[in-house]
Parts: sequence; C-alpha cells; structure tokens
Amino acid sequence: MKQFIDILNHGCWMHTSGTTGASKPVWQSRDRILAANDAARDLQGIDKHSRVLTVCDIEHAGGLLAQTLPAYEIGAHTDIAKFNPRTYMTDIRLYTHSHLTPRMARAIMKTRSFKDHSLVGRTITCGSEPVTSDIIRAFTERGATFIANWGMTECGPVAISQVYDRHTDIVDDVRGLTVMGDQTFVDWTTAEGQLWVRGDICSYTGWYPTGDRVEVIDGVMYYSGRTTDIQQP
Repeated sequence: MKQFIDILNHGCWMHTSGTTGASKPVWQSRDRILAANDAARDLQGIDKHSRVLTVCDIEHAGGLLAQTLPAYEIGAHTDIAKFNPRTYMTDIRLYTHSHLTPRMARAIMKTRSFKDHSLVGRTITCGSEPVTSDIIRAFTERGATFIANWGMTECGPVAISQVYDRHTDIVDDVRGLTVMGDQTFVDWTTAEGQLWVRGDICSYTGWYPTGDRVEVIDGVMYYSGRTTDIQQP
C-alpha cells in the first residue's frame, strides 16, 4: 500500500484521539516510527509469518502503529477490516494477531459466539483506554495471549505493557487502579504521581509529561487517573 510506504520512508502527521483532551496533530518522524515498529514486533512476536487483523481506525495510533505498520514493514500479511463484534471470533481464526480497544473487547464479550470459539494461538493487544481485569480474564480464558498496553500518539502505542496467558494470575482492579505493565520501551519517571516518558519511540525530545497518574506496586505500573496539571513540552 503506497500510503504505508510513504509513511515508512518519510513519516506522517497523526492526530491524537481526543479522549483525554482536544485532538492535536503530532509529527511521527521516520526514525520514531521505525523504533516503534521494532518495539511492537518485539513485544508481540510479530514476524514475517504473522497474520494481522486490523479493526481499529488506522488514522489513530492504535490502528496504525500497534500492529499494522510493524507487520507491513517486514512483509507480514495484514488485513484492514471494519469492526464487527458479532463476527470477530470467527474472523480471528484466520489470523495470529489483532489489536482492540477496551470498548471493542467488551462488545465482543457480549456476543453469543464469544464463549463458543477458542483464541488459542492468538495474540490480542488492548489499549487506548484503561484495560480492566475482567477483560483480561475473559480473553485469557478463551486461550489468548493477551497484552494490556499503555501508549499515546506522542509515545507508543506499546510503550508500557503487561503480557497475560491462561496460566497468569490476574489481579482484580482495586482502588480504581488498572494495569499498565512491567515491560517498558521508554525511559520513565514520576513527579508528584504523574508519568513522564522519553525515548526513541517518543515524538518529542526530552521528558514528556503524559498527564497520567500512576502507581508502581511490586514492579508493575498501574494507572490511577488523569491530572489536570499538564505541562506542555
């Protein structure tokens, strides 16, 4: 696809989703995209034999950068389809990887076919909003390798992640905390509870204030809400 070739060669502008504030354009440089692609493939085990089903909007970071572009760069098979929760469990049988938002995951969980089909051999990543323990448990019970991930258009979308399978003990959400992860592809620090990040997969040079409040418990980072005191880079 020429659009993807142009992005890999030159970079692109991408707008934030607007879920945590007004949508804004963010420049994705070629070097930043290639670094993010490497991180996404490393985390998810995407190789040239993988088959990716993209159901998220590729105009947003999750749809383009979580799996689609990382797979396309190395020649893996990628299909972009309109999201249909009623047919997803049947469709995914032809693929190895897919990326969902929590809202999509919940819609799939409500369908009649969800408990009728296995997800063994499938890697499902989930992000863009807090990923709650009931979603993680539901998909791992179907056999999926399920990856809860945190990222932003400015940094990600697999910057911080936690990998689960059917043998993982899943901790219930407590005190409004939802898991972000223990695997990181960024440098990070906290100041007054707010997460700051920097690194090759970030769109800005130097430390970037994410606006997300976090807590670290036993080496795992948890999301605890947004802060209104966000400094701009």
